Amino acid sequence: MSAELQLPRAARIFVSFVALLRANGFAVAPEQTAAFLGAIALLGPRGLDDIRQSALATLAPPPERRATFDRLFDLHFRGSEAIEHAEDGEDDETVRLQEEGRGDEDPLLSDDANESGLGATRTEALVERRFAQLSTTDALRRLAREAPRRLPRRRGHRRLRARRGPFADLRRTLRDSVRSDGEILRLGHMKRRQRPRKILLLIDVSGSMKSRTEENMKLAHALVQAAPNVEVFTFGTRLTRVTRALRLKRREQALNAAAHLVSDWDGGTRIGDALQAFLAVPRFGAYARGAAVVIVSDGLERGEPGALRDAVAKLSRRAWRLSWLTPLATSPAFRPQTEALVAIERFVDDLVDGGSSASIVAHILALGRRRAA
Repeated sequence: MSAELQLPRAARIFVSFVALLRANGFAVAPEQTAAFLGAIALLGPRGLDDIRQSALATLAPPPERRATFDRLFDLHFRGSEAIEHAEDGEDDETVRLQEEGRGDEDPLLSDDANESGLGATRTEALVERRFAQLSTTDALRRLAREAPRRLPRRRGHRRLRARRGPFADLRRTLRDSVRSDGEILRLGHMKRRQRPRKILLLIDVSGSMKSRTEENMKLAHALVQAAPNVEVFTFGTRLTRVTRALRLKRREQALNAAAHLVSDWDGGTRIGDALQAFLAVPRFGAYARGAAVVIVSDGLERGEPGALRDAVAKLSRRAWRLSWLTPLATSPAFRPQTEALVAIERFVDDLVDGGSSASIVAHILALGRRRAA
């Protein structure tokens, strides 16, 4: 007679769940199984949520595999109901926020991938991506070389000595007057210190931008390395902050780290929902205040253009300058034709070419000569 048949009938479903976890690579000790059964007996669970919390507290799945743990839990305890819920497509209306260090938002497995990358869709396809190890292009070298002196700057609150300036340096003037028996021979001046302006880079990684994704991520890494106040987010069907990963000095390591963070490569397109989710988080929205905001996207939105229009309008009011770079703007005479780009045209300050690294770098370096919108 097997050990499972000797268990009480009510406990067999919980022990079989532990066996399912072990079969999928989770390390569960016998003591944890006993603690799991003890927690269920102690709580007297009235629903699946109580069982789930008991499992999380006693079986302790690693944070990076939390999503897999939840999926196995639903399949084991809910069965066909979990499968039908996954097929309903309710999640297609939700843009998930992903941030570094959040294990509960790890990539899920998906059988639907946009291989062609030729069309925009709202369907979420979560895939992993590998970046090829290619040499640095001339555009990236130019960005690294010229960014420190050509990126936009703002006036800080602190002051420094200057030959000419709108403020009088009384302390220096009085100190110099001591040397001339209290007679003021020259009035000292001060001016406000110049500080780098924040740059917010939002990169579209949906299927319609598949051919440009790798080059755009390399450009983002070069920009993060060249400037101190840069924040980078990716969006498709999810919004993911990848700034911390791109701060790694070696480009291959940085891109591989970003590849593991972002789980919606080459998937659907929900730009409006992604920007609304960005603005809904106060800490994220603060990144855009007074910043040079650069959005790299083709604008092939499959959601409601009203959501995109409202999000871009709010973003433009917070930003110092808002630039939308699209591969569709192949000439200076470009006029938006898609419904999404037509809706946002009056809210963006620049709607220019983003079809190559050279054009994106040229626009970013030219921001230092622009004025606030």
